[in-house]
Amino acid sequence: MTTTSRRWVLARHVEGAPSPEDFRLETVQLPALEDGQFIARTILASVDPGMRSRLSGGDSYAGAMKIGEGIDGFAVIQVVESRNPAYAVGDVLAAGGGWREHIVSDGRGLIQKIPAEWAGRGVPLGAWIGVLGVPGLTAWFGMHRVAQAKEGETLLVTSAAGPVGATAGQIGKRLGMRVVGVAGGPRKCAWLEDEAGFDTVIDYKAVPDLTAAIAEACPRGVDVLFDNVGNESIDRVLPMMRMRGRVVVSGQVADYNVEPQDRYGLKNTSVLITHRVRMEGLVVFDDIRQFAEAQAQMAAWIADGSLKIAIEEFDGLERLPEAFCGLFRGENFGRRLVRLAADPG
Repeated sequence: MTTTSRRWVLARHVEGAPSPEDFRLETVQLPALEDGQFIARTILASVDPGMRSRLSGGDSYAGAMKIGEGIDGFAVIQVVESRNPAYAVGDVLAAGGGWREHIVSDGRGLIQKIPAEWAGRGVPLGAWIGVLGVPGLTAWFGMHRVAQAKEGETLLVTSAAGPVGATAGQIGKRLGMRVVGVAGGPRKCAWLEDEAGFDTVIDYKAVPDLTAAIAEACPRGVDVLFDNVGNESIDRVLPMMRMRGRVVVSGQVADYNVEPQDRYGLKNTSVLITHRVRMEGLVVFDDIRQFAEAQAQMAAWIADGSLKIAIEEFDGLERLPEAFCGLFRGENFGRRLVRLAADPG
């Protein structure tokens, strides 16, 4: 029986871009199981850009992390010991496991048993903390509930090669929209056009004037902006919004490393009045009752090959800080995961 385990904790509050020195690897003693608890080993752990907002000591939509506290994150885990009748040894789960080798849980919180039948149909385990987890569900409910996207409209997706943006764009195509993406680098842009089916993709690293490039790609204007970047990105596009357009504020990856008082301020808000534009953010857990339906539909699309996913894996617990920090240098391609153990046989 495993008695000790390793985990990453916050070594210091983060200022500016995160670095590996902001985190510390420590060994902890696992407690003896009580009735109702189980221990699970981590197979895959995620690194999430939204976590950055919790690392500087200030609260966001989730509470700030304290020095010495274990780093949160989503994980695919397998039960190795159990005194909880709902979770048997061998069960594979998607859960909020964090950056650690093992978790001890009483089964409360966001924990989902991963249906074994999807693995046999070509749905990888990593998808359950990617397109079938918070990133993909953010895209699903952002497009359906918040954007109320419609056939024939123009959708602009920023940070389009990430798991949220790529999924949002593909949902838009299924709804009959014209989809324009903004991403960085030829590899990402080619994948979005050739695999994910975007109509046009702008490489922001290669164009001299991003505003002009977006205007050229969207000559009729933008009906839905699905933004994952932040205030400057939104402000650039607001003058291009069509009458009764919708702005989905999904993420703010460019603003996470900037102190609130130093962030770009929106200037073009008059468009919200003149063009009756609606701007709304979302936290995906507001839609938790509808998760299963959305997951089943997207899993079927992955299985039949019509929903394309990109998963980038690192190997080993030690690689977690490096994988996380690279998100903010734009190095990631698709969903970035760290593998701690092989998939169950």
